[in-house]
Amino acid sequence: MKEVNRPQIEEAVRMILEAIGEDPSREGLLDTPKRVAKMYEEVFSGLGKNPEEYFATIFGEEHEELVLVKDIPFFSMCEHHLVPFFGKAHVAYIPQNGKVAGLSKLARAVETVAARPQLQERITSTVANVMMKKLEPHGVMVILEAEHMCMTMRGIKKPGAKTVTSAVRGIFATDSQARSEVLSLLKE
Repeated sequence: MKEVNRPQIEEAVRMILEAIGEDPSREGLLDTPKRVAKMYEEVFSGLGKNPEEYFATIFGEEHEELVLVKDIPFFSMCEHHLVPFFGKAHVAYIPQNGKVAGLSKLARAVETVAARPQLQERITSTVANVMMKKLEPHGVMVILEAEHMCMTMRGIKKPGAKTVTSAVRGIFATDSQARSEVLSLLKE
């Protein structure tokens, strides 16, 4: 993991508190800079990590049918406003040549890519591209649906609005029946 400079973050948080007219030395805010620095270290823990590492171990299994892990909870921080967005990821692939990944690895890849200042679109395409590269499947389909706090608590202020992104690779891009199978299973 990339080293986070906690003292620098703490100083920056103190400066922000002062800039908005708060007193960083008041009781309720006294430890806020330390808490924020620790939180940033945690929520940005994906910096310096490569999601490809989760696909270093592949199992040999002659299964060339759909594998779908749906409703994977995730959260990330919008790189434009540094406020959270969160939701669910759905990851599907059709293995080829006996290359099957552990199911938890799909969730770990989503988690690692999301744990950095991010865009939802980038998480979606990065996970799909990594899986195509490392697993060489017939196809990959990644769908993320998330609520963005930058739309909920500021700007347009539309709580509950969901953003849906998809990345479709391989057979899912060319075969509407394969794509429809994933979409119908997501509705269940």
